[in-house]
Formats: sequence, C-alpha cells, structure tokens
Amino acid sequence: MSEQQPPKIEFPCDYVIKVIGNAAPDFRDFVVEVVEKHAPGLDEADITINDSREGRFTSVRIKIFATGEPQLKALFEELKASGRVHMVL
Repeated sequence: MSEQQPPKIEFPCDYVIKVIGNAAPDFRDFVVEVVEKHAPGLDEADITINDSREGRFTSVRIKIFATGEPQLKALFEELKASGRVHMVL
C-alpha cells in the first residue's frame, strides 16, 4: 500500500491561514505584523477574528497571496517561534 501524498499547491495563489493563540488585546495586530513581513499588501477585508466560547483563545484568519512553499514555511516558523501562537493551520 503506497502512502498518499498531500495535494500539491499551485503557486502563486490565494492561501488562507488560521492562527490560534491566547486571547490578548494585541494578538490580532501581532499576527498581522508577522504575516505582513512575509506576505505584504494585506487587505483588511481578508482578516477575520474569532474568540473562543469562553474567551481564552483568539483565532485570526487571513487570506494572503502565497508565492511558494519557502514563504509559507518561514511564515509558519516565525509565528510558532513567537511563543504566543498555539497553532497555525
């Protein structure tokens, strides 16, 4: 039985990331600042914020223009290395 490969993404393309972390007044701005470094030119209409039911966590969903896997890898690594982010999807 062969191992199934994940589908390949055709770059460049629009790509949605979801970043989950502890709720804090500046969490959205922090995520947007990091994402903007790797994918400049964000549109405010492409940013969605959701708080968890109990208010402990916040998720920031952003549509970016992805240019390739190295860009996404660097973005994900910087977000995770911050210590403020629990998960990047």
